[in-house]
Amino acid sequence: MKVRKIRPVILSGGAGTRLWPTSRARLPKQLLPLISDRSMLQETALRATPKDGGFLPPYIVCNEQHRFLIAAQLQSIGIAPETILLEPVGRNTAPAATVAALLSRAQDETLLILPADHHIEDVEGFLVAAKAAAEIAENDFMVTFGVVPSHPETGYGYIRAGEPIDARVSHISEFVEKPDAVRAAAYVRQGNYLWNSGMFMFKPSVFLREVEQFAPEILAACEKALAGATNETDFVRLGLEALTACPSEPIDTAIMERSSKGAVMPVDIGWNDVGSWAALWEIGEKDDAGNVTSGDVVTEDSTNCYVRGDRKLISAIGVDNLVVVETDDAILIADRTRAQDVKGIVGRLKASARSEADHHRKVHRPWGWYDRIEEGPNFQVKVLHVHPRQKLSLQYHNHRTEHWIVVEGTARITIGEDVKTLGPNQSTFVANGEQHRLENATDEPLKLIEIQFGDYLGEDDIIRLEDIYERGDPA
Repeated sequence: MKVRKIRPVILSGGAGTRLWPTSRARLPKQLLPLISDRSMLQETALRATPKDGGFLPPYIVCNEQHRFLIAAQLQSIGIAPETILLEPVGRNTAPAATVAALLSRAQDETLLILPADHHIEDVEGFLVAAKAAAEIAENDFMVTFGVVPSHPETGYGYIRAGEPIDARVSHISEFVEKPDAVRAAAYVRQGNYLWNSGMFMFKPSVFLREVEQFAPEILAACEKALAGATNETDFVRLGLEALTACPSEPIDTAIMERSSKGAVMPVDIGWNDVGSWAALWEIGEKDDAGNVTSGDVVTEDSTNCYVRGDRKLISAIGVDNLVVVETDDAILIADRTRAQDVKGIVGRLKASARSEADHHRKVHRPWGWYDRIEEGPNFQVKVLHVHPRQKLSLQYHNHRTEHWIVVEGTARITIGEDVKTLGPNQSTFVANGEQHRLENATDEPLKLIEIQFGDYLGEDDIIRLEDIYERGDPA
């Protein structure tokens, strides 16, 4: 039997609120190195593009705010995606998969839908399962991967396997929402319940027929979103109006629960959806006392804790079963058994309009990053890092002035008609209303201190006149 090549579709749209304060909406967990030196997106892309010829370059579906960081992360590991699809609004996994299927329906390929934020210990086992699922998908089944549970888990949904199709796969009897502890234990004892991994394999034509039957409004909206899409350098931006009107549903409830084409393949591949700090403790390397630590951490008479620090030294004495996470602007302390409840804290921060809910102190931009190191009434101090051969937009501000002091590298600065080059320990001043641009024209990083003064210091006081990254004014 001829088996089509596999096209990975990597979904990178989640916010990862249960991993706050490290994961936030503007820099969510899939873009962070939480388990290895690579981000979870990078790890997903690498295992989904093995060099054996059976896999095609991936589609990436992501939040438009993350586009430059995602492109840079993929480039740094040598993966060139087939396309990066930008969602101006998030609409869950069913619309994302539908758009990918519409793009690939004319191709001789099978789609492998993968969330970007999962950890898989047994990569070889994953590839074996993916190739087996591709064979099953040739018979017009939509295959989902059901993880053999290692313990009762209340944080995952479950799939009840029904009558066998063959030795590898069964019909789906039921999708079950996250159970309580008693039901989760019963599911594990019963033996035919599997964790719902959220990974799927199907032919585009089969999936689109099922979407047309069970979710025609999603299909119509996705067709319009693609028809209204615009190409922006390395990205395809889906039509805003059509996508906004699209129902927001996961693949499970929109299609798989209703279709007779669904099949579930049991896999035992060391899978974890890394949905909480407790999950990171479970898969982390533990010391003799059961602690998992990351960063500058010292423990004394402490057991079964997860302790993570970004910059500061953390000392833990005589504590048990805690999660302690430090970032530049926030500290989380939680009972490890309550790790799922972090999402509630983020909700309270959002309700109070606290910026810490969505933003880190350090903010990534396509040209580099900036870090707010001090702020007060009418002033703000930042460190700016500009990557080699990159430049900021030509812009001006209505409400603030800026002082720039070069501390590392060489800056090419345009103010009005004047162009100058500054090195370390040299500075310049930009008045409000003056057109200006900062550029790193060298092959070495550029670092500056920026001091802002004014009656309003928000990012939406940037009026861009010209921008190589095709961004509009920040609103």
